[in-house]
Amino acid sequence: MKHVCMIAYTMYSSDQRVRREAEAVASLPGHSVTVLSLKEQETPRTLEKNGVKIQELDIAKYRGKSGVTYIFSYVLFTLLAFVECTKQLARKSLDVVHVHNMPNFLAFAGFIPFLSGKPIILDIHDTMVETYAAKFAGRSSRLLEWGLRLEEAIFCRMARHIICVNDIQKAAIVGRGIPEGKIIVAMNVPDPKVFDHNRSIQGRINENGRFRMIYHGTVTKRVGVDQAIRAVSKLSGKVPGLEFHIVGDGDDLKEFQAISKKLGARECVHFLGRVPLEGLIPILEEMDLGIVPNGRNIATELMLPVKMLECIALGIPVVAPRLKTISHYFTEEMVFFFEPDDVDSMSKAILAASASEESRLSRAREARRFLELHGWESHKSRFMEMYRNI
Repeated sequence: MKHVCMIAYTMYSSDQRVRREAEAVASLPGHSVTVLSLKEQETPRTLEKNGVKIQELDIAKYRGKSGVTYIFSYVLFTLLAFVECTKQLARKSLDVVHVHNMPNFLAFAGFIPFLSGKPIILDIHDTMVETYAAKFAGRSSRLLEWGLRLEEAIFCRMARHIICVNDIQKAAIVGRGIPEGKIIVAMNVPDPKVFDHNRSIQGRINENGRFRMIYHGTVTKRVGVDQAIRAVSKLSGKVPGLEFHIVGDGDDLKEFQAISKKLGARECVHFLGRVPLEGLIPILEEMDLGIVPNGRNIATELMLPVKMLECIALGIPVVAPRLKTISHYFTEEMVFFFEPDDVDSMSKAILAASASEESRLSRAREARRFLELHGWESHKSRFMEMYRNI
């Protein structure tokens, strides 16, 4: 039996990528998977789901804007995971350590197994250098950037294999001197067991004349949710029955609720809070349009948001910013583009989408081609082969 310990500073129930990869490895003959994750309730739990053992560590996700506190939260989680990894090694129930960043230094949790010759896999969801620079813009320094680059270099070299989420991200990492030969790309695409992209795409019946748009994900300024609220407020009276549903929580939720009230958009902007993955599908299926409101910064240029791909999988047309990675994979025929950080441009894109069901259906169908080429099925074999060869 090959025992795999996955480590992720995340809430397992709502992290689709971690769940999908854990279940894929657990399905391999002779493999068992234990995931060390954040606690989701007051008391940490140990449970099993779809063949995966989930062991919550006694720490909750930090929500706030303090860089120091953020790092402290990461460090505490890493230390707790270090203790558990070392225990598993002592019990001879650990053969592979699979670390999902952020941060990369979570890989330190597997340091003792690493010294014992156990392989470490570093799964890079977001690059720490770009993400930290965007999150704490104006408060970072050259010394901090140098430290983050060093952190990335150390733990990428410590890893036997590195997984990137898209080709643009891979190119950025290789450009910083990480050996290309140890990197595979496994995109953060929707799980086809949950988001069936083979279903037919049909027009939606607008109940009571409503036109429903959704954003689901982290509710923060750095991904432009406030700009989406402002764009919606500009469309008052121009899009009959417009509703903007915001699913998720985050550092700026209360501020966005206040902005919505100030702009007089409370009747059309609805904050639904965090919804587990299982409860998200019925909400998405009622929507006419999805939106990715990201502005332009060093981090978002490297992102291909999974929330966008989830909408596409369900046949929901998408309004998206013209950013480097999104533009690399998608064309004007596939999504309604707007210029990043331009509320008027975003408003015009939403208005154009709302005006023509034919255009929405056409783009939804064209966008599906991305998943035909890059869906989980196309990456799973490479991912599983990596595990078979460890």
